Amino acid sequence: MQKMSNIYESAANTLGIFNSPCLTKVELRVACKGISDRDALSKPDPCVILKMQSHGQWFEVDRTEVIRTCINPVFSKLFTVDFYFEEVQRLRFEVHDISSNHNGLKEADFLGGMECTLGQIVSQRKLSKSLLKHGNTAGKSSITVIAEELSGNDDYVELSFSARKLDDKDFFSKSDPFLEIFRVNDDATQQLVHRTEVVMNNLNPAWKTFKVSVNSLCSGDQDRRLKCIVWDWDSNGKHDFIGEFSSTFKEMRGAMEGRQVQWECINPKYKAKKKNYKNSGIVILNQCKIHKMHSFLDYIMGGCQIQFTVAIDFTASNGDPRNSCSLHYIHPYQPNEYLKALVAVGEICQDYDSDKMFPAFGFGARIPPEYKVSHDFAINFNEDNPECAGIQGVVEAYQSCLPKLQLYGPTNIAPIIQKVAKSASEETNTKEASQYFILLILTDGVITDMADTREAIVHASHLPMSVIIVGVGNADFSDMQMLDGDDGILRSPKGEPVLRDIVQFVPFRNFKHASPAALAKSVLAEVPNQVVDYYNGKGIKPKCMSEYESSRTLAP
Repeated sequence: MQKMSNIYESAANTLGIFNSPCLTKVELRVACKGISDRDALSKPDPCVILKMQSHGQWFEVDRTEVIRTCINPVFSKLFTVDFYFEEVQRLRFEVHDISSNHNGLKEADFLGGMECTLGQIVSQRKLSKSLLKHGNTAGKSSITVIAEELSGNDDYVELSFSARKLDDKDFFSKSDPFLEIFRVNDDATQQLVHRTEVVMNNLNPAWKTFKVSVNSLCSGDQDRRLKCIVWDWDSNGKHDFIGEFSSTFKEMRGAMEGRQVQWECINPKYKAKKKNYKNSGIVILNQCKIHKMHSFLDYIMGGCQIQFTVAIDFTASNGDPRNSCSLHYIHPYQPNEYLKALVAVGEICQDYDSDKMFPAFGFGARIPPEYKVSHDFAINFNEDNPECAGIQGVVEAYQSCLPKLQLYGPTNIAPIIQKVAKSASEETNTKEASQYFILLILTDGVITDMADTREAIVHASHLPMSVIIVGVGNADFSDMQMLDGDDGILRSPKGEPVLRDIVQFVPFRNFKHASPAALAKSVLAEVPNQVVDYYNGKGIKPKCMSEYESSRTLAP
């Protein structure tokens, strides 16, 4: 049995600080209980230092304020960190006693520490652990970290405007009005948010309802000034100004639940010149509806579990596992490509799965006792319970099943996609966001059942699941690229298109000299959007929309 720790080390030590677009920011609140001081007579002056790991080194990111003489501190300073689903982000919280005469850190001031990953905190939303000092628990002291997503506010708003008695600007017919809405930025520049269609020959137009994100409407600031202008359209592009008014999103929200908001449309030139000028018409907002867009973290923090399943290719093209040229060769010190890919992706998914039990299957081998070919057998040979305990359990099951199998063929992956789709389809009956399935398929070659696989993927695109395929070895994987709908829309043999793009394919060789973290990053980067697209598309809200949720929404 080879040393497993070195696979973990290689996966863990490579967390570089990547420059991928940050998915979101998370605020961490920290509190401690029962901190004991080395000096029993006085209470400590605690401060928590947050460190992050990069390339195996710990470095300080930030620290809380110091709370004087307190054994159960609740810190007011928040830590704000960037969250990347596709990376293992290792954190270390250290509690130090900072006495008033100096702010430096001395070994004697260390009261205890706790290590975890950011994924563990966000998936549990509230993580409490004992504080450790030199590997032992530090008395009964503990630390609690609570995560909350810093809302980028992806909500969008539906607005429907009309007007009445607009000024007539045309000689032979009535005005052809359209409305423009501008956001006034902090530097006083104006950004066009929306332009309605033109309603021809009508002084009482009703424009079509339109949708716009709250972010683009007012950058999330309800009191930001919005400038609205009504024009009379002219075919030569020199549109005539009818009038303007100012508003805010806060004011527009008055048009919820059947109420209307109206503004006088003013032409400042007329107002200055004409004594009895009232206005150039009235603009009416008939409805303002806010649609909540939920984020990946809303679902995860609402209790959605990521169910991770792995499927491994045991076809003969991998080569005899006893031969050192085989892709399945178990080297005493060096994990093979199958193990590297499994650990890199599995390490991340396991933080989002509370029971840490992972079903693991094989395909393309003859299996004991009858040695019939199977395309979806449990690698622990327990068909009733194919789950392995943790990624470590999957690695051990893989290593112990290899000598018992007869590598064979063909390379069919449709059966395993259908198997996971069956579980995902049972999940849809709950009508809630409680389990999302990720299937990792590790294969060395071009698949033989392409038509069935396309059919299975199109079916799966309607379910809460994503498929990640990692191509191991040096085969020609060009056929596989077509499953990853990035360059065109994948269709079933009957021509039915996928509902959403759920397949990510990468050849392992592209990452041969990179870190496992880089591979995981590449294959998992799409998952958060796939989760959000699925649930938002079905109109399914996160499960527990508790106090956390209410703190994120725009206050009325």
